[in-house]
Amino acid sequence: MGHKTMLLSIPVILGSTLSGYSEKKVERPNVIIILTDDMGYSDIGCYGGEIPTPNIDKLAKNGIRFKNFYNTSRSCPTRASLITGLYQHQTGIGMMTTEGGSNFDFGVDGYRGYLNKNCVTIAEVLKEAGYHTYMTGKWHLGSDTYDKRPLQRGFDKFYGSYQGAFSYFDPKGIRCLIDGNDTIKAPEEFYSTDTFTDKAIGYIDENKGDNQPFFLYLAYNAPHWPLHAKDEDIQKFVGKYMKGWDKLRQERFERQIKIGLFDKGVKLSPRDERVREWAEVSDDQKALSDYRMAVYAAQLYCVDYNIGKLVDYLQRTKQLDNTLIMFLSDNGACAEPYQEFGGGQQSDINNPELSGAISYGIGWANLSNTPFRLYKNNATEGGIATPFIAHWPTKIKSQKNRFTEASGHILNIMPTIIEATGAKYPESYNGNVIQPLEGYSLLPAFFTGKQEFMGYRFFEHSYNCAVIKGDWKAISRIGTDKWHLYNLKSDKTELHDVSELYPDVLSDLSSKWNDWSARCKVVPKGKRTKNSYD
Repeated sequence: MGHKTMLLSIPVILGSTLSGYSEKKVERPNVIIILTDDMGYSDIGCYGGEIPTPNIDKLAKNGIRFKNFYNTSRSCPTRASLITGLYQHQTGIGMMTTEGGSNFDFGVDGYRGYLNKNCVTIAEVLKEAGYHTYMTGKWHLGSDTYDKRPLQRGFDKFYGSYQGAFSYFDPKGIRCLIDGNDTIKAPEEFYSTDTFTDKAIGYIDENKGDNQPFFLYLAYNAPHWPLHAKDEDIQKFVGKYMKGWDKLRQERFERQIKIGLFDKGVKLSPRDERVREWAEVSDDQKALSDYRMAVYAAQLYCVDYNIGKLVDYLQRTKQLDNTLIMFLSDNGACAEPYQEFGGGQQSDINNPELSGAISYGIGWANLSNTPFRLYKNNATEGGIATPFIAHWPTKIKSQKNRFTEASGHILNIMPTIIEATGAKYPESYNGNVIQPLEGYSLLPAFFTGKQEFMGYRFFEHSYNCAVIKGDWKAISRIGTDKWHLYNLKSDKTELHDVSELYPDVLSDLSSKWNDWSARCKVVPKGKRTKNSYD
């Protein structure tokens, strides 16, 4: 396993880099990352949503919330960046992953479809530092060969799926449900959100009291399609969405203003032009749409009460106070169409036990991303903005129940964990040179609400590009010469392109994006193919 730095129960000293946080010896914290899948920016209560999420809201009340936190706009690239602290292209997952019959190995370093050996995962770093390392849920980082799987990338325990999407009730297919390295059949009473949580609690409980801290990566597949929820949860929401997406978007936006998430000067983006005004939808279609959104809400409601179950366990076992919990989503809301992906019959929405890939549609995705425009796979705020909550009772005190103006990115999660735990990021691992981290620690923001950062953040996925510096954001698409410019302070919902008014700003941002794309193995232009750049 390469070099070993076994710290075990030795206390660490959090250094003076914590913006005034006083130095003292502390126990190393447990660390939990909770990642939801395809959840929109405004779906949870503490970000304006009407879906009841009291347990997530409680984490926010006793922790800190970020207004401006970013992912990569899609599942596997986000997971690659989150778990390594690098841009996704540097890890080899610039597009999608190679697994389950899909081949996204384009034959170039940035697009191999799996994590390369020149990066390390959080689990590999923390395992070297004496942590137990557990994962339950959705991997989606490559699995076609043995060495690409969770147990071979630093996790002691894994229970979940390698796939990007699967049934919540009865996952089937090639290597769909995995325990350790073994493909298994789903047990009776299986529902993925419940089972992933129960397995995670079981892993923690096996080793509690042995003086070794743990790292848990709990990666729910909810609320990603297919729309699968338990009937008792669905019935709590049927009929609640008959008022429609127009009214509900306005209500969410008003709550966001009221709780201080956005200033009163922020404008709600217009309804997606592909979506009809709710008043124009037929009664039959309204009922069907209401049911779809009810199932989606039930999926997220179930995530919330499972998070409550995990937090209650930590509290009962006196582990909560010194556990750093971070909660976020992998991308913006999903506006992919209703029909099943990959062919076959459409799911019967009235029979949620069936496995299909039916989604809730553009109108509800537009609601989920209130107040932003566009969705998953785009470089707009609707694609890359995520709620982010950090909860750590013994450390996050002055910022409890506050929004921070500090800006964060999934690149920051690895450096944050390294500083919080005293672990060491390696220059080499198992004989391979490891790329330097791209991010920085968020602990100053956690403790003071402030973060000094004057640099650039870069984005590219599926040809959609962006770069952010301060209040400025430029957006483009590979294959075009046009860049759009927005001032996020005055125009958070990106409604007014000011590129012609500030050509120097735009020139700087686009130039820096080009430099970054060359350095981080991003295709500079044209179409990606398996063996070349065309």
